Amino acid sequence: MREINFDGLVGPSHNYAGLSFGNIASATNAGTVSSPRAAALQGIAKMRRLIALGLPQGIFLPHDRPNTDWLRTLGFTGSDRDVCAAAHAADPALFRNAFSASAMWAANAATVSPAPDTADGRCHLTVANLSTMLHRSIEAEQTLRHLRLAFADERHFVVHDPIPPGLGDEGAANFMRLAPSHAERGLEIFVHGEQRRSSFPARQHRAASAALARLHGVSNGLLVQQSDVAIAAGAFHNDVVAVANENVLFTHKQAFEDRERTYGAIRTNLPAVLIVEAPANQISLDAAVRSSLFNCQLVTLPRGNMCLIVPAECRESPEVWTWLNEVIEGPSPIDRLEVVDIRESMRNGGGPACLRLRVAVDNAAFAAIDPRFLLDDAKCEALERIVTTYWPERIDPTDIGDPDLWDACWRARRALLDCLGFREGEL
Repeated sequence: MREINFDGLVGPSHNYAGLSFGNIASATNAGTVSSPRAAALQGIAKMRRLIALGLPQGIFLPHDRPNTDWLRTLGFTGSDRDVCAAAHAADPALFRNAFSASAMWAANAATVSPAPDTADGRCHLTVANLSTMLHRSIEAEQTLRHLRLAFADERHFVVHDPIPPGLGDEGAANFMRLAPSHAERGLEIFVHGEQRRSSFPARQHRAASAALARLHGVSNGLLVQQSDVAIAAGAFHNDVVAVANENVLFTHKQAFEDRERTYGAIRTNLPAVLIVEAPANQISLDAAVRSSLFNCQLVTLPRGNMCLIVPAECRESPEVWTWLNEVIEGPSPIDRLEVVDIRESMRNGGGPACLRLRVAVDNAAFAAIDPRFLLDDAKCEALERIVTTYWPERIDPTDIGDPDLWDACWRARRALLDCLGFREGEL
């Protein structure tokens, strides 16, 4: 079994519209100038780093933005330009939702249960409905097309439609898996929130998490509640305060509402689990959220040791960087740190883990994945050329109503699809 990280390529419409209530970074940087070209190149550099570490790497493509199909369902008519012009004139705030590049955060694309955990021995993926936030709720249709192309072989994969939108589901950002190894049956942990004391929304519903376990045929699943205090601190998804890889849970002490019961249930199911916990008196929730300390990628390298892929903001926080080095020097299997610059994504609240969807597969399933979604160095170079040529260098909030910018975004995506061999209408 091997784990593939499928990263979302940052789209040409990347901007700071502040659409994500409860995401502190998104709100803080709302209305500032974005750099789509730099953002995409930063993401490609992160993917390159994973390849250099000896790990397979995949990609998901930007969605079609501005999304004129969605705007047409709201009554706007005419050519694509006419639809966008009418929507922007009638309701600029609504139009910003149609322009969002938020599909770049592939951790919200789906929840994934690998074959060792499921009743039928296939890898199951359920597309997230993302119903809590308007700009994200319009992603599911295009995401479904992505996944049904990438994982079309039904001998190895099952791709489920999103669950009904009345039950909020945010995908793998509220899901963790612990196991002795990727190849062995694991404990799947579905993390939900409850709207109680926090002023921010709890985006993952308990009933949605339970439905995912049933749909995937998972018998060894655990429903866990995220702590109210973490949500109130800006941990809008569980992966902002906890991440798991094989037998290691890397977490903040205040990640879960009932910490002791959660740890007890995990240890009952997986006695060999190693819980690496940041003490609240050493790493504040504020520092964890702002640095994306736990929104890192925790990966197993080819020789069996584990590596943390962290954003540069971790190094810029003395308390975070000191504690991270204590972890690396300690007795855990995590013995390597890699620092990546994804500052453009971070300014919208997405760390390294937000940008990727993890899919664990055996060799036969790996060979069945559509190769257009898999990367190597040559493809990364081709992507960099496309981004450098077509992606806007900057987007000011006042540019979002500019028809020339809409054309540039559509043209950039067409060039990307052509570069990777996708036909018109496939995605």
